[in-house]
Amino acid sequence: MISEYFLLAINSIIHRKLRSWLTIIGIIIGVAAIISLITISRGLESTIQEQFETFGANKILISSRGFQGPGTLSQGLTIDDVDTIEKISGFEYVIPAIFRQAEIVHNKETGFTFISSIPSENYEEFYEDSGIELREGRVIKDNEKFSAIIGSRAAEEMFSKELRIGSKIEINKQEFKIVGILKEIGNSQDDNQINIPLETAREIFNEPDHVDTIIAQAKSSTEIPELQRRIERELEQKRDDTNFQVLTATQIAEQIGEVLGIIQIVLVGIAAISLIVGAIGIMNSMYTSVLERTKDIGIMKAVGARNSDIIKIFLIESGLMGFVGGIFGTALGTIVALIVEQISSQAGFLLIIRIEFGLLLFGLFFAFLIGMISGALPAYQASKLKPVDALRYE
Repeated sequence: MISEYFLLAINSIIHRKLRSWLTIIGIIIGVAAIISLITISRGLESTIQEQFETFGANKILISSRGFQGPGTLSQGLTIDDVDTIEKISGFEYVIPAIFRQAEIVHNKETGFTFISSIPSENYEEFYEDSGIELREGRVIKDNEKFSAIIGSRAAEEMFSKELRIGSKIEINKQEFKIVGILKEIGNSQDDNQINIPLETAREIFNEPDHVDTIIAQAKSSTEIPELQRRIERELEQKRDDTNFQVLTATQIAEQIGEVLGIIQIVLVGIAAISLIVGAIGIMNSMYTSVLERTKDIGIMKAVGARNSDIIKIFLIESGLMGFVGGIFGTALGTIVALIVEQISSQAGFLLIIRIEFGLLLFGLFFAFLIGMISGALPAYQASKLKPVDALRYE
């Protein structure tokens, strides 16, 4: 009997081909938007999480409260704060860093990018602990002043001629020799960045005491909460203010995850509006179908069809429309997510998109459910038609 209901529903959809497809398009757009947005946001979250795991869970980052990352200026931290933290036991090393945007000149061509600097003696251990790898060349050695390590995109795209090991560049009119080129990290800021010794950066940027951020590598991950509290206590006592923040890599990743979660909810909510429009389209189509098939309903009831049979026929029909929309919607949403992955890769951001079959199945089931819910009222109305009135309907 159910198979006959399915055949009736399929024949009805085929008979009203244009109207059915116009109705289904609303479901396709809604499901595609939800699937693509969830997939992209989860991919972004996974990418950020993996980058922080690579950076190292044992690191504690200290910065002034106004510091928002490379490219922004902050006030507050100095080399005195570095000395304060170095006196706290439990760290393998404490590294000060400054970041600036500067003009880069090579063969009379000019470019602009971020300059990152840490002490020359810390490059090897910091790169090793952070999982940063060289594509070619070597790291900056202790006491080197005018050597530079550049990102992969800076080497390939900053100037018309690709930069190589041994190439000379000028940063704020000071010449540097490229000794290393990094492997692609996956985001445009890092891959366009140039790294130089902190001692030299202080000279060319006229920053004798300033520090943008302090990176403290803990010896044990179990001691991180206690070390974090000790840093906050010691800095507050020495500085007599709280114009600083002490965060672990895990905390930063969690904060970003919370922000992404809120954004995901908002975007999915917006996408759900189009799904509601599609559901209203199915309901409208089913009401029209009931009117068109009033006499057919009367004939079915006259030959013994029960109200439940009529309801099943219309529910299956509306559910099928939702299911078809779900199939095309999940496929379209997946394709959109994969296209965004390719675009982000070409733009220099490594976005990891993973196709979750559970999410795709949810999309199909949800679309089918939306279809059936949309058809519930029209199906109920059809079941309540009296055979005599239905047969008289013109």
